[in-house]
Amino acid sequence: MKLSKNLTLAEAVRSETAKRVGIDNKPTKEHIENLKVTAEKVFQPIRDHFDKPVYVSSMYRSESLNNALKNSSKTSLHMTGQAMDIDMDHTSISNKQIFDFIKDELDFDTLLWEHGEDSPSWVHVSYREGKNRKQVLEAYKDDVTGLVKYKHYEPRKEKQKEVQGNKTRSVSTGKVRSVSDSSRKHTK
Repeated sequence: MKLSKNLTLAEAVRSETAKRVGIDNKPTKEHIENLKVTAEKVFQPIRDHFDKPVYVSSMYRSESLNNALKNSSKTSLHMTGQAMDIDMDHTSISNKQIFDFIKDELDFDTLLWEHGEDSPSWVHVSYREGKNRKQVLEAYKDDVTGLVKYKHYEPRKEKQKEVQGNKTRSVSTGKVRSVSDSSRKHTK
């Protein structure tokens, strides 16, 4: 069964954890309807924009599967078919590119930069028809407690680099060069 042009139900319910521990990860009809909406409103626009396969690492999770996973929220929208995790590792598209496209171009409920410095380790996005908050957060591990916590996402600053031969160095962008009088054009 297709949820959208490029996403099947089998891809949306696939779970190695469910296979390993013998959990049935079959969605209800209501969950399938939510999966279709999430696929059409989030997955397919990403797929169409990048014109490359998009790898969904987790989409639908039954309550049993969600409970079997460590660090999974007890109110996760994965359980209703309204969330997905995307991981583009080992492809020509970065998780940061996916994150930025969703943030800048799509409607969503919550978008999470899941760990990582220059690019998220994976991207979590949820979609709730008519209830989207466009909340952008970043997950991080608290150094003291070791727990995963969330804060408002802060955009990464691009580092400007200059290449000289085979060496790269940071370039100061604060200085302005003056132009000598002889190189200025005088008009009267």
